[in-house]
This record gives sequence, C-alpha cells and structure tokens, in this order.
Amino acid sequence: MIELLGLVIKTFVVFAIVLTHVAYTTYAERKIIGRAQARMGPMEVGPHGLLQPIADFIKIFFKEDIIPMNAEKLLFKIAPLVVLVFTTINLTVIPFTSDFIIADLNIGVLFILASASVAVYGVILAGWSSNSKYSFLGGIRSASQVLSYEIALGLSLAGVVLMAGSLNLREIVYAQHKTAFGIYAIPQIIGFVVFIIAAFAETNRAPFDLPEAETELVAGYLTEYSAFRYALFFLAEYIAMYVMASICTLCFLGGWTIPKFITDFLPFLEKVPGIVWFAIKVYAFIFLYIWIRATFPRYRFDQLLSIGWKVLIPAGIINIFITAFIKRFAL
Repeated sequence: MIELLGLVIKTFVVFAIVLTHVAYTTYAERKIIGRAQARMGPMEVGPHGLLQPIADFIKIFFKEDIIPMNAEKLLFKIAPLVVLVFTTINLTVIPFTSDFIIADLNIGVLFILASASVAVYGVILAGWSSNSKYSFLGGIRSASQVLSYEIALGLSLAGVVLMAGSLNLREIVYAQHKTAFGIYAIPQIIGFVVFIIAAFAETNRAPFDLPEAETELVAGYLTEYSAFRYALFFLAEYIAMYVMASICTLCFLGGWTIPKFITDFLPFLEKVPGIVWFAIKVYAFIFLYIWIRATFPRYRFDQLLSIGWKVLIPAGIINIFITAFIKRFAL
C-alpha cells in the first residue's frame, strides 16, 4: 500500500511539473521568437506577459467544441487522446535522477520508441476521421515522416545501447559517467547528430512540421479541431519535445551527471544536485527547438523524405558498424 501511494505521489509530481513546464515553454517560445524577429512577444497579461499561458488556457477551455458533420465522430474524438496518452506514458520510464523514476524498466529505450510509434496513429486517425482533404494530407504526411525518421531515431540510439550494453536508461547514464569523456555525444557524434535531426521530425517541429504546414494545408491534421481537443494535440506536442530532450540528455549528455574531468578541475560542482544538471541540459535542448523554429525555413516534403532515407538512415547504419567494430576489436 505504501509503495502504491509513493508511486501515485511520484506520478502526480512528475505530471504537475511537466504540465507547468509545457505552459511556460509556450511563453518562452513566443518571447524568444519575438526577440529573434525584433519584437517584444507577449506583454499585456501580467508583468512582461507572464500570465499569458493562463489566459490562453482559459480562452481555449471555454471555446466551442466543433465536430464536422461528416466526420467519423468516435475516431475524431479519441484521436487526441491516443496521441496524448502514448506521448505522456513515456514520462513514466524517464529517470530524472539516480533515484527518482516512476518505472525503472530494463527496456526503457525500446519502450519509448514503441510508444512514440503508436502515438502517430492518433495523428493518422485525426487526419482521416476529419473528412477533410487538408487533414487527410496532414495525416498521410505524418505517417510517411514517422516511418522514415523513427528508423533513423532507433539507429542513432542503437550505437548508445551498444556502448552501454543495456537498454536501461539509468544504466546508460552510469556507463557514460565511467568513460573518459563522461558523455556519449563525443564518441557517438554521428549518432548524436542523427538523433537531433530525427527528434525534430519525430515531434513534427520546424523545419519538419510538414503534417501541419500552415502555408500549404491550413493546419494539416489539426484543421477541423477546436477548443480543448485542439489543446490536447498542442499539449502532446510539447510533452513530446520534453521526452526527446530527456532522451538526448540521458543517452548522449550524461543525464544528471557531469564528466569527471570537470569535477576534478572544479570539485565544488559535485555538490550541485543532479536534477539541476538534468534540467539545464533539457532546457538547452528545448531552446534549440525554439531557436531552429525561429531561424530555419520549412523543408519541402520530398526533401524531408530524401534526408531521412538517403542521409540519416545510412549514417545511422554506418555509426552502428563503426561502434560495433571499435567495441569488438579496439576496446
């Protein structure tokens, strides 16, 4: 009973923190993009616009929920939930520190890849059930995009798994800390670059936001959604960003640890709690998401698929062969 209560409390804390972060990530994104475009961003609601996320939530919560007359109503209603549930469930296997994790799975990496793959079905359902050409094209694009970039994402993580000898995310962090560099981003530089690019496509973020593509498809698979159902998709997208940022932190940047050569030079850094290092690395990756959106134009769909199949997947396969060869014959 006590273990169950502890699990419930951990789950509540994780979800409350993540939802708060999601709300203020939208604020930070609008502020950073505003600065990049030589404007102020939100300024009206609260000091410097700090209450803007709350105002947005109240506004979207009270909007009318419109369902198209010719839509497949059941699928139309459950599609946002499919995306949100299978995105959010990934938070349960992410270790935020060495001892703070909801479910410590031995196949944590595989679990996240599998649930992320299922989440795309919600996008496909949303596109098909809306009975709109714009939505349908957005759903088809999402299916094609995930099919290509999910492979690249898995290949990029395969090198990390080979080096660590485990699919457990905590074991991967411990294995990194024992290496000379303290992080896998340096020896696994090919996999690191492939992962970053694939993570942008996996989360449908610019410059790979082709399933939405406002300039071409109005809002893609979101065209017919409104009110809180639209907000669920929005919420799932930002949670997916944090999931990918956490995976990058755990698999390539040492998680909640910092390299030994840094602590040997600056010993006082060992007193900093691990959650602080974890948060700094995650925030850096989120900032990269926003910075790329502010600076890069959207790719064409054929360019998107060409990069995935002709560049990232071959690079991921080459990285696996190099990693396996070095581990077998050189180490």
